[in-house]
Amino acid sequence: MDMQVTFLDRLFDSGLLIDTGVEGLYARSGTFEDVITGFERLIDKFSGETGAEVIRFPPGMNRSYFEGSGYMKNFPQLAGTVHCFCGDDLAHADLIQCMAAGEDWTGGQKASDIVLTPAACYPLYPIVAKRGNLGPSGGLFNIQSYCFRHEPSMDPARMQLFRMREFVRMGKPADVMAFRQEWMEKGKELMAQVALPVDIDVANDPFFGRAGRLMKNNQRDQNLKFELLIPITSVSKPTACMSFNYHQDHFGKTWDLKTVDGETAHTACVGFGLERIALALFHHHGLDPKLWPSEVRDALFG
Repeated sequence: MDMQVTFLDRLFDSGLLIDTGVEGLYARSGTFEDVITGFERLIDKFSGETGAEVIRFPPGMNRSYFEGSGYMKNFPQLAGTVHCFCGDDLAHADLIQCMAAGEDWTGGQKASDIVLTPAACYPLYPIVAKRGNLGPSGGLFNIQSYCFRHEPSMDPARMQLFRMREFVRMGKPADVMAFRQEWMEKGKELMAQVALPVDIDVANDPFFGRAGRLMKNNQRDQNLKFELLIPITSVSKPTACMSFNYHQDHFGKTWDLKTVDGETAHTACVGFGLERIALALFHHHGLDPKLWPSEVRDALFG
């Protein structure tokens, strides 16, 4: 029996997720959203008064920023763009005829100035760089965004549109590395408060093509990415629900991010996959939050 499909069917049957007819694109119930809201409150409570600047991004980002990020060099298979009708009356008539005939009507669509945000932190770096050099303590940001990855799947933990909550640290290498290490420990402590079994392991991003294989190996060899894993649809292949990423000076060079001393800034981010964490809670504690263990309910809703 396919455990992924079984769990997805249970989520549909319970009304927690609502089928839209597209794999990985689901509506969420009020109960599902309550769990995410509760977990985000727990993140804020757990992180404490860090002084982080809070920014909430829309699900689309500036196309020129996207192009400048180099995302298409590494992950073209995941990207999504926003196209719009830009034609005249004749083009509109052709569009209507194509739709009526069941033919492809998208040929007249043109790329807009917006692309779908691939990762919550991607819009942040050029915005911060435009402000000038970082302050004496570097930069710390508390961000959230809907993100898009073109990965159609029947695995409910692999949605095409999902939310990422992140803390992003910018500054000197030692400070950035210390931030990431601190959150690797905090991540385990945070998940313990909601009674989720976790493991942390080295990981890599899904770089594309032949060159991507080398980049994957380099990323793992340098321990640049770790993931916090929780079994959701598979015990043997647990799902990444948090990531701990050290970008070195990649984004600093890309966007000319500078420390207070004028040196190229290093960056790191800690990401929470909010839908995945909600799914982990439903998988491990049951589909009705009212019946969850009291300590879990207190942590999320108390």
